[in-house]
Amino acid sequence: MRYNFTSGSWKLFVLILICNLIAGCASVAPTVQSAQSDAEPKKITLTVWHDWAAQDSASDIMRELLSQFQKDNPQIELRLQSVIPDVYRSRIKTIAAADELPDVFLIGPDSMTREFVRGGLIQPIDDLLKANSDWANGFEPRSFDAFTVEDKKYSVPMTISPTSLVFYNQAIFDQYRVPVPQTWEELLQAISTFNKHGVTPIALGNKSTWVAPSSIFSTLADRITGTDWFMNVVSQSGARFTDASFMDALAKMQQLARARAFQDNFGFIDSNQMEQMYFHKQAAMFIEGGWAVGRLIAEAPKDVLESTHITVLPAIPGGKGEQMATSGVVGKGFALNAKLEGERRDAALKLIYTMASPEAQRKMLNGNMLVSYRVDVDRTAAHPLFIELHDFMKRVKLLPAYETQLTTAAVETLNEGIQELLKGGSPAAIAQKLQDTQANVLGKFR
Repeated sequence: MRYNFTSGSWKLFVLILICNLIAGCASVAPTVQSAQSDAEPKKITLTVWHDWAAQDSASDIMRELLSQFQKDNPQIELRLQSVIPDVYRSRIKTIAAADELPDVFLIGPDSMTREFVRGGLIQPIDDLLKANSDWANGFEPRSFDAFTVEDKKYSVPMTISPTSLVFYNQAIFDQYRVPVPQTWEELLQAISTFNKHGVTPIALGNKSTWVAPSSIFSTLADRITGTDWFMNVVSQSGARFTDASFMDALAKMQQLARARAFQDNFGFIDSNQMEQMYFHKQAAMFIEGGWAVGRLIAEAPKDVLESTHITVLPAIPGGKGEQMATSGVVGKGFALNAKLEGERRDAALKLIYTMASPEAQRKMLNGNMLVSYRVDVDRTAAHPLFIELHDFMKRVKLLPAYETQLTTAAVETLNEGIQELLKGGSPAAIAQKLQDTQANVLGKFR
């Protein structure tokens, strides 16, 4: 058939053809766009809680590692929640009770890990360790013990920390001709001498109630009771907190307060203010964990920093514990919510690896944090005080820390009890209350 087009009909034909083509393109466009959307990586969101809320070098480094992970993995969105350390444990337990745990969160070693495992709140990460065996085998021996329950591992330690070190200003000791105490009597004599000259012997900031039990009492008590007794009382197997040795430890702690080892307002200032007292030469000593070294290096005046050295609490006559030992823990690690699975679980495992990888461990070590990974400190770059700490810890045995071995309820009882003790409270009443609390949680009344 043959068509005859007039000028007008030809224009109409062309117009219809163009419209059909446009309509055809429009109908194809959504299909093309859909194909492009399918090719884009799926966004994974993880809620993450941590306690790196402070403005210090250690917290800065950990937050930088989180930020770098986010940059390197744009398909994974981290919704971060930062909680101050003093309340982190209670906050995380509260949301656990409400069944609102985040996908990934910091968990403490030993007792905290055991409690969360028994509550069915976290899941093992053995598959991550098996898939990266070279990395897993690079940790110091027994590094995973504190995160292991019934042969399953639930986290990876990112640091290691002695919790009880004596930091002292050698210049102040020299000024008043006081030797660095090697015995309990020498410590009491040093306290007396400093008080006579208007210098606080030991700065203490126990407003949050954890500093004195963690940084002083754990080690002091072990000097007297020995470690075997402590582990037996933790499990309530053949030992009680009302035993004579523990009562003696409480008495020694109270003796320090009565000898005026600490300034009067120790219950009203925190650990940061405690350190500031030392920085301003108002105190000859303070007792805290290895984490204090980073702040000393960053904040202490030059003359104070250069005069600062590290030791441990002295031996106590008749005690069963070792002298060259101090309470300590592997650092906290990230744990996985028991409900996490599939691609989101894979993303969370990637985060755990990244935060404890050899590169991250090196960065932490360079940031004046002790690590449990086998990596040597760079002596050409590290500060002399951190090198002193690093070398000192090779000669010192780590003891179980009270706050990581006792049940959460018993830790709270101990913290409150030591605060009462330092203010003149009854050692017998405190020991009985602690005994009842630990036994109640474990169901072992005897």
